[in-house]
Amino acid sequence: MNAILKTQRQENSSLFNLVKATIVGGMLFLLPLILVVLLLAHAMKFAAKVAGPLVHALKLETVLGPAGEDAFAGLILLVIAIIAGVIASTAIGKRLMRWTENSFLGGLPQYRLMKSVGEGLVQIESSDNLKPALVNVEDGWQIGYWLEQLQNGWVAVFLPQAPTPMSGNIMYLPGNRVRLLDITMVEAMGVVKHLGTGSAKALRGADLALP
Repeated sequence: MNAILKTQRQENSSLFNLVKATIVGGMLFLLPLILVVLLLAHAMKFAAKVAGPLVHALKLETVLGPAGEDAFAGLILLVIAIIAGVIASTAIGKRLMRWTENSFLGGLPQYRLMKSVGEGLVQIESSDNLKPALVNVEDGWQIGYWLEQLQNGWVAVFLPQAPTPMSGNIMYLPGNRVRLLDITMVEAMGVVKHLGTGSAKALRGADLALP
């Protein structure tokens, strides 16, 4: 009897610890997201206070309608974001970003994820070297990004994992297993993002014969 009660207590304790760990993990995941939402909400309120008098002074409500104040507030935030982006590219801005990341933002997993994705998007859209390509994987093809030519006829490619076009794996393959596509990077990323929808248009005219 005592052994049964002991076993039950151990099972209850294990279940309690599992539930507690799950709740703590969920809170740690949600808190940074809640913080971002709250900051954006306060930013919109501040922008709305600035936008209100300007909308009335310029009589934009007659043009933009009832939602004109919110739209103008969003425009103000967009302008502020552009100015912040310009400042961030300066030496002072970079030092400030490093200090911010080292102090508290760098410890937030969500911030690191968003920063990594953002940097990847900027690099992809600003690079002339990346090209959409078909990559031979086993007995089929996968849409990937041609990165660069290597020695001895090998190439470096990036294989995205749908539906996230900037998350995946780097592979090194013989050149005959990679075929460039006559589409843009935006179109290739769109196919990945939409789980293959649009492949017929993207692959029209492509050579699908296996090497």
